Amino acid sequence: MTTSTTMPVAPKTLAELGIDITLLREILLKSMLRRNLDNVIAIAESMKVGVPIAQELIEITRGYNMIETLGASRYEDPKHLRYRLTEAGRQSALDALSQSEYYGTLPVPLEDYKKQVEAQSIRDAAVPRDALEESMGHLIIDDHMFSQLGPAVNSPRSVLFYGPPGNGKSSIADGIRNAYTDNIYVPEFIEYAGNVISVYDPLIHTRVAEEKQDPNALRLGSAGQDRRYILCLRPTVITGGELTMDMLDLNFNPVSRTYQAPLQLKSSGGVFIVDDLGRQTTPPQTLVNRWIVPMESGFDILTLQSGQKFTVPFDTKVMFSTNFAPDKIFDGAALRRIYYKIYVGNPTRDDFIKIFLLTVGQYPVEFKEEVLTHLLMELYPTVDNEYSAYQPKFLIEQMISSCRYEGIEPQMSVGLVDKAWEHLFIRESDNQL
Repeated sequence: MTTSTTMPVAPKTLAELGIDITLLREILLKSMLRRNLDNVIAIAESMKVGVPIAQELIEITRGYNMIETLGASRYEDPKHLRYRLTEAGRQSALDALSQSEYYGTLPVPLEDYKKQVEAQSIRDAAVPRDALEESMGHLIIDDHMFSQLGPAVNSPRSVLFYGPPGNGKSSIADGIRNAYTDNIYVPEFIEYAGNVISVYDPLIHTRVAEEKQDPNALRLGSAGQDRRYILCLRPTVITGGELTMDMLDLNFNPVSRTYQAPLQLKSSGGVFIVDDLGRQTTPPQTLVNRWIVPMESGFDILTLQSGQKFTVPFDTKVMFSTNFAPDKIFDGAALRRIYYKIYVGNPTRDDFIKIFLLTVGQYPVEFKEEVLTHLLMELYPTVDNEYSAYQPKFLIEQMISSCRYEGIEPQMSVGLVDKAWEHLFIRESDNQL
């Protein structure tokens, strides 16, 4: 799949940054002090802006007697001048650092970020059938379920996967994530009302190697990419039983006096997977209620330390996965708002055979037909042919572990699968303690 991504264009002037001059000046002073910067090119690189903007900011700050030039000559090229903080500038930098340790890359104004999110929205990222088939190639999915997945993936609406455990709900959600193969631009930081919010997270965002731009063009302030953004794969946030409500709110850092974006904001332009819904300390109904308005309106409401509320884009594909019956954990209103509800049940006998054969190929063992026959004819009838998609992997890994213990080459045998079978189910008597 290929989808064009709108590149954020670098601002050419200080005014185009859209950030209060006081905040800009403080970031400049702190950056020069902390990183020992003494020339305009290094300053521009640190703040991720073009040289003309850095030069303009330096000149304004010089007007406040906070920066001075070293060995200046009126005939000298400004790009070759060296600068240092004056005593007043150094004190201002220290005062600013006592208020906030944030310096370096300039933030992107929230309103500019909203426009970029809209330009690269996940809602516009079509996933054709062949791309979905390729991303699901490692799974055995019947035609009926696949016919449900296609429209669900290409809709901006949320998706709920439900059914008994161990049948690939999480793997299907992961396959959907992999079907999005285009890139988006993620800002390192955004700014609202003087408050800085960290968005880029290396644990969530995967950088994409970019072609090197002409440094001379950058220094001349040409309309290249805004370097405050990082080109990344569409992000994916995966949470499970550890998800709590405070992960969905701004997290204030008292040292840097900046905010860490909540998970749903970090996943903008991508996918948010809530796995094992119902295992969290927060009730499922409460979690879904938190997202009902954002999922329908396309924006979320966050709150600053001061209590001030503001809106941010909510541009993420939300997918829930649960082993519980949906009507037992949601009320009718919540169920209505989850547009796609896909049941992932136990595999049929034929599908189980396909899963077993596919799984064997992922391990260094030779397939033995007598082992599969023994499973189907002797062992599974004792549990009413209760097949699950996870069981082949479980049994094969148990056989390999037994081989390691015995000091023999990994292999399959009836004896080994019998030993593995003992760990697959809990005996009735084991519960009577």
